[in-house]
Formats: sequence, C-alpha cells, structure tokens
Amino acid sequence: MRMIIIPNQYSIPKAFLKFEEDGSMTDSSFYTRIVDVLEELYKFTLLTRGQSAYLTDCYSERVETAEQLSKCVNQRSL
Repeated sequence: MRMIIIPNQYSIPKAFLKFEEDGSMTDSSFYTRIVDVLEELYKFTLLTRGQSAYLTDCYSERVETAEQLSKCVNQRSL
C-alpha cells in the first residue's frame, strides 16, 4: 500500500472526559502514552523525509510497459 506503518498506537476510552476546560489534556498515564506515540511519529517522519522516490519504487511498475499502463489507466469500464 506504500504507507509507513507505525507499530505504536493508542486509544483513549471516553476521551471527552480526559480534557480540561481550556482544551489541554489532563496529566495522566493516557497523556504520557499519547506523547510516546507522537514522539514515534516524529521519529518516523524524520527517517522517511525525502525518501519518497525510494519508498514508492515498485518492481512491477518498473517492468510494466507504457502501453500496458495506458490500457490499465484509461479503461472505459471495469
């Protein structure tokens, strides 16, 4: 699918209860875990920035001829 998968994720049950009136998140283990996930996202962003050409290169597309690609893309119907 050509997407970077971050193996770390987190969900907060009843998230609407975990925020203060000013919109900030309450200090809790949920907050700590969210910061961990965001740090990991940031690290993956730094590691993959500028690598699009390498990360999206696909063997099957390199061997596909221009005519085959045109037929596939310009279909009138499925």
